[in-house]
Amino acid sequence: MRQLPSGAGLVLDGETAGQGPAVVLLHGLSATRRNVVQGSRALLRRGYRLIAYDARGHGASYPGPSYAYPELVEDLEAVLEHFGLDRVALVGSSMGAATAMAFALEAPERVAALVQITPAYMGHGRTGDVDGGAWERMASELERGGIEAFVDVAEPEGGAGEGWRSIAREAVRQRMERHERPEEIARALREVPSSAAWDGLDALKRVHVPVLVVGSRDQMDPMHRLSIAEEYAQRLPNAELLVEDEGKSPVAWQGARLSGAIADFFERVGYAPS
Repeated sequence: MRQLPSGAGLVLDGETAGQGPAVVLLHGLSATRRNVVQGSRALLRRGYRLIAYDARGHGASYPGPSYAYPELVEDLEAVLEHFGLDRVALVGSSMGAATAMAFALEAPERVAALVQITPAYMGHGRTGDVDGGAWERMASELERGGIEAFVDVAEPEGGAGEGWRSIAREAVRQRMERHERPEEIARALREVPSSAAWDGLDALKRVHVPVLVVGSRDQMDPMHRLSIAEEYAQRLPNAELLVEDEGKSPVAWQGARLSGAIADFFERVGYAPS
């Protein structure tokens, strides 16, 4: 692990491994850097250099005065500057996907390829009437009752029985236990969803870099609907859409399979180890 600078002069907790073309991993809201490719080292074995960091206030990274997308993009820029990277591939999940896309819209010449894993951003900040107040409930329960209360309210309805619920709850619990400052996650849960990463989905038509969009058929995850991923793939000029077959486990959950698909995509678009 190493300390990285952020756009606001904060300290971000991150790590780098491997040699070859650089790939930066950006995680989702209330997750950590481990949750992008689920700890898989397949990209390293395929000859890529991985750079991953915990977003401000997440994991062991320092909190910031704001968790809006412009600040998250500034943090990404600071990380790239720290490593002296002029052009990279960006792999982002949910919040990280929106951060990566916002950066690609600002500086397309610096992005060799882009991967959007279960994108959730719909071209505008979400409000309580859009998400049913889910983000506020999670933030309030985390503040009120800690991790166990958050696990209770974050558990999706439905599923494949008690065994599935137990696995899902444990996954959420382990994810939340990686945060040194849970109170900052509560702040981020309130601020990130209402923030604007960019204005309108039509902006995606300006992104000409190659993009792999990874969708999910998981009906127990309404925040990351397949229709959003399909909308991205339709509007992006140079996009591929990857979705699991009906009845199968989401690709986004399977670190090795996801990493293999990402490496294959990078090679197809010419971002390959020499």
